[in-house]
Amino acid sequence: MQPNRFTILCLVLCHYGVMAAPVALVQGASRGLGLQFCKYILKDKPPANVIATCRNPDGAVELQGLAGQHPDRLTVLRLDVNREKDIREAAEWVKESFGQLDLMVNSSALLHPSGKGETSLRDVSAHGIIATLTTNTVGPLVMAKYFAPLLQKGGGGFGRRQTDKAKQHSGIIVNITAKVGSIGDNGLGGWYSYRMSKVALNMATKNISIELGRSRPKVVCVSLHPGTLDTDLSRPYHRNVPEGKLFSTERSVEYLMGIVEALDVEKTGKAYSWDGTQLPW
Repeated sequence: MQPNRFTILCLVLCHYGVMAAPVALVQGASRGLGLQFCKYILKDKPPANVIATCRNPDGAVELQGLAGQHPDRLTVLRLDVNREKDIREAAEWVKESFGQLDLMVNSSALLHPSGKGETSLRDVSAHGIIATLTTNTVGPLVMAKYFAPLLQKGGGGFGRRQTDKAKQHSGIIVNITAKVGSIGDNGLGGWYSYRMSKVALNMATKNISIELGRSRPKVVCVSLHPGTLDTDLSRPYHRNVPEGKLFSTERSVEYLMGIVEALDVEKTGKAYSWDGTQLPW
């Protein structure tokens, strides 16, 4: 894919030492939460450039329509988070096109290959666990591996800016977690694969935050719980959601981006709910 005009302008500005526009990458952007992150940043964070990735760009009709509306600011890349080759090639493209990254959101999620969470041990299978962990945990961790060098070169275009250089950050990693991934909050059981994948993702978030918190400039890494969303993933369970607690993606992303813009190095390595409260591990 050839760099667009906005990309070329960013590279020219960087060459002459001028602060480039922020660059955000949303992994899992074809629909739901990921698509809404793209819409929000394009509308409320001008002139940020957005890189949207998904497994099948040709089938992502709404995302392609959004790209048509913002041809100079939105780029759609093919990336299957279960394929390391795809992740590596996407990182190479971003490096060549922008040379930096300010925000990365890992939003793709798999409840279970069957579409339903396990309700008992009888439903557990090795295939289901491995597939769910691969998408929800391994994928975001490998994303961090390849995109961390670009985040370390970011301009801190998202989050709270600090005057103290020791507290400044260059980039932010957001891993979308879930409240059911909290061990301390688990009082119902069930959903073995999904719960385990989010627990492991939270540990990855903590580890990444420690490693990238040692660098200068630092990269902030957090897990964010979006609330219960009115999406395909949670639709079979809507009847159990208390009134007023079923969120549209628009409402959820507005809350989450409010958290993102308040992040700094002192808030790294933690999990936060949509309302800004810290989730217990």
